[in-house]
Amino acid sequence: MKTTRALQFLFITLASFLLAACQKESPALFSAEPDQLKETYTVFATGLQNPRGLKFGPDGFLYVAEGGPGGTNSTVGQCEQVPFIGPYLGSPTGGRISKISNSGERITVSDKFPSSQTAGDPSVSGVGDIVFCGNDLYALVTGGGCSHGVPEKVNGLYKVNSSGEPQLIADLSAWVANNPVAAPPADFQPDGEWYSMIYVNGSFYALDANHGDFIKITTAGKITRVADISATYGHIVPTVLAYCDKFYFGNLNVFPITPGSSNVYTSTSKGQLDIFETGFTTILGLTFDKKNRLYVLENTTNNPFPTPGTGRVIRLDSEGNKETIAEGLVLPTGITTGPDGHLYVSNVGFGPVSNEGGGQIVKIEIND
Repeated sequence: MKTTRALQFLFITLASFLLAACQKESPALFSAEPDQLKETYTVFATGLQNPRGLKFGPDGFLYVAEGGPGGTNSTVGQCEQVPFIGPYLGSPTGGRISKISNSGERITVSDKFPSSQTAGDPSVSGVGDIVFCGNDLYALVTGGGCSHGVPEKVNGLYKVNSSGEPQLIADLSAWVANNPVAAPPADFQPDGEWYSMIYVNGSFYALDANHGDFIKITTAGKITRVADISATYGHIVPTVLAYCDKFYFGNLNVFPITPGSSNVYTSTSKGQLDIFETGFTTILGLTFDKKNRLYVLENTTNNPFPTPGTGRVIRLDSEGNKETIAEGLVLPTGITTGPDGHLYVSNVGFGPVSNEGGGQIVKIEIND
């Protein structure tokens, strides 16, 4: 039986969070099919492979980061491997970014990013998130680096050229190696687990969920630490970033899942941390609407391990009151607000169905 920390780490892996030990305890973990959608949301797009972060581009289309198919290359004996769930098998290509048309058609923007998978029942990592800087598209890669079986393509911030070829802007594998956090986890990822990225006031900001690191990256590729979250809160597994008047981030927390044990935190640009709101579970998405109301995406609720059909979206008003906007989501992994004011969610974000291209984007209509 793997440790609690190992279970927790795997779940937040930008890949697919699938854990063999969890499967042995919960044999029906992925038995549910995503065929019972609530009336509060509809399927917008299909054919995605481990979808993660998603953003609307300046052209009005929705862009989606995807983990991809994993790989077959091993680097055992070449570098430090990931404990518990390793060694990883990787490929320098397969991690993907897709564009979704207004009619829901999926178009490949690039599949030239690394993709890697855990040992045993595969949990896949690839592109964790995407952002736009003007008309330029950037990708946050989490499936690369030697510890993921892809020594030729490190984890990092990449610019996506017009041909779809990735151009490295900032080497985050090197950052992890040279800038350790105060409280590194037992399930240490040598290349980091970079889950979320946003673009604010001319710079990129990213979270390393495994190490608990919050960093700033300039467009020239200079990296600085905003806050060592692990030094203040320990191994809480910070996953997703959003910005309104300040930075907001949510956390996954450790396994087994304890309902209400995840929080929404805030950070200033100088790294002053605080708890904004408590009482959530397995947060994997945050977004604000045009009224500056915060929406919180919960991957799994009322179960000790990841369970299909139990994800939901909670809305907070200005007084901190919580309202369930949608439920019954199937292992959701990302959320964004569209120019139409509605919410878009990466659904069926990991597991065998998603590995085979069964990932979805679902639309949640917001009418008030």
